Amino acid sequence: MSERDIFDDMLSGGIMRKDDPRMAEAWEVVSKAQRLSPALNSATTIDEMRQRLSEIIGSQIDESSTVFVPFFTNFGKHITIGKNVFINHACTFLDMGGITIEDNVQIGPKVNLITENHPVNPAERKHLDLGAVVIAQNAWIGAGATILPGVTVGKNSIVAAGAVVNRNVPANTIVGGVPAKLIKKIEEG
Repeated sequence: MSERDIFDDMLSGGIMRKDDPRMAEAWEVVSKAQRLSPALNSATTIDEMRQRLSEIIGSQIDESSTVFVPFFTNFGKHITIGKNVFINHACTFLDMGGITIEDNVQIGPKVNLITENHPVNPAERKHLDLGAVVIAQNAWIGAGATILPGVTVGKNSIVAAGAVVNRNVPANTIVGGVPAKLIKKIEEG
């Protein structure tokens, strides 16, 4: 087991053992997120929502960004939200492995950003296998899409509604389907 901070190890990706004694620190963060989530999801203004979510993630969300409730996260501490971001209703961010939303991103309703998986081996299945998700500048994630651990969605790209993305999306492309495949390239201009 690592002597490093557990949160740094989580953001580095890979296997986090269930029996790692440092996991107690991670479960404290989970408890905090669960304790603060009801206030977030009962927010009645965008400013209140921004304030409540900022408490959960531990950094101030820029006033140019909007997140509609309900919004679900199991951890919160590893979410970074840029400027001029719009996140629609009923999104779920499982962020132990780290989620970065860059500037000018649009995320449709019921989108899932998932950084957590489990090993295939049944003897290890209770461990976590973490991989960061990055949504690059000006990307648009369509309604009901799921982005899986370790995926980067490139700048200006579009993920079609309902897609399941299990590999990186190049910049300036549109992907869709299950699993997501290239539909076409986007011409800038």
